[in-house]
Amino acid sequence: MKAQAARAASILSFLATGAAAFLALPKEASAQEWLKDRRAAEGAGIRAGDLEIHPGIGGEIGYDSNWFLRSYKEDPRFVNGAPLNPPQAAGIIRITPSISISTLGAQRREQQAAGAEPSPIAFRAGAAATYREFIGPEDIRKQRNVSVNANARLDVNPGRPLGFGVFANYQRLIQPSVVSDPNLSFNRDDVGAGAEVIAMPGGGTLDLRAGYQFFGSFFEDSNGVPYTNLTHEVSFRDRWKFRPRTALFHDTSLRFITYPNADRSLNYLNDSTPLRTRIGLTGLVTDRFGTLLAVGYGATFFKNPNAVSTPQYDSVNAQAEGTFYLSPGGQGEPGQVSLLLSTLTFGYVRDFQNSLLGNFYSSNKGYAKLVYNFAGRAVIQLDGYFEALSYPQPYYNVPGGAPQAVNGLNGQPTGDFTNWRVGGILFGEYRFSDSFGLNATFDYSQTISDIALASGTTGTVGAAQFYDMSWRRFQALFGARWFL
Repeated sequence: MKAQAARAASILSFLATGAAAFLALPKEASAQEWLKDRRAAEGAGIRAGDLEIHPGIGGEIGYDSNWFLRSYKEDPRFVNGAPLNPPQAAGIIRITPSISISTLGAQRREQQAAGAEPSPIAFRAGAAATYREFIGPEDIRKQRNVSVNANARLDVNPGRPLGFGVFANYQRLIQPSVVSDPNLSFNRDDVGAGAEVIAMPGGGTLDLRAGYQFFGSFFEDSNGVPYTNLTHEVSFRDRWKFRPRTALFHDTSLRFITYPNADRSLNYLNDSTPLRTRIGLTGLVTDRFGTLLAVGYGATFFKNPNAVSTPQYDSVNAQAEGTFYLSPGGQGEPGQVSLLLSTLTFGYVRDFQNSLLGNFYSSNKGYAKLVYNFAGRAVIQLDGYFEALSYPQPYYNVPGGAPQAVNGLNGQPTGDFTNWRVGGILFGEYRFSDSFGLNATFDYSQTISDIALASGTTGTVGAAQFYDMSWRRFQALFGARWFL
């Protein structure tokens, strides 16, 4: 009976954390808004020979309405909702030091003597860490943690007919458990590395890239180890610039995803070889409007394709995006707009993602973003999204037997289902100088669902045996940052 209770508790722990962390895609996996665009994050920097260094530090204080991502519904059967575990608000303090180092940027290169040969080496590396301190009851104060983000890239012969690049990245992602025990959290370390060969014949009119990447998600605590996954990816990308600001592009990737500890997992995990390929058009239609249009094909190719527990994604992928440049300076890559430009972007994307629940989900997402820059001193960014996430019937892993369908509140298999995600971020910053600014961030996100997942056990473990997939969260943060 104790073993059965422990298994049920572990299942609930997975559902309460895994579903929130990996299916609902909470914002804690994202960097602060100013870190997402290095052109906005960095100042003048410090020159050291052929390198430039950009240190910085930011501090914020604010409010988090639901750090544990608990359900807003009240039902005694829910492990992640009232009355057992209602949403818990907290004060939060975030301290984020950062640093980047690179070979000389374009502005400093332009200051060099005319006719100087560009360097055959380009290098950039950066790192940031965020310490979080919580204000509230003891169980929320125990959630203090540090997340980390680091990356580096080295390019040889950049901009020349033939070159190559190598790169690596690391992230420590923080994901709490709804039961508030930090020992049951699903914190993980994401590690990546890769290389690509780059050919640019014809003075850059044609851009050909072939590459390899490795991704690994390694969970830190023993209850998360079964969900460790490894990915090897080979890819080919090409772009043909047939007008000064317009290009046709194509990209194809093939991934090999494995779960080395799947036999220890509580839910059914299946290795796969997902394929994505697409072709599209990107560029400026006018001086003030750019577009990106792409269409392609995607498929999951899971192992054991004939099994009932192995549904597949096999459908069209697509993206359509338009960007209005509200100020001069439009560029040919609408998907790479900067906080330094005033822009209005809107778009739609259809894709699929591998998942720890149901093995994958398909996504149909609409989004919009407004960035307004006031004379280089102040910036306001407002973005929002609405997304439909469609899951196949999920299954539990049964050692030595066939996978078992996950039931819902009615005691029957959930079947295929769709969750809805909505959210938005308002970010504003005022720069008093070229190296100091005050900022504010307001972030709202919500998952809307009528699905509650059963614990998968026939035994009774208290009254709560379901994880409700609905949650909502609001964050408000006010801060300052210094940067060079």
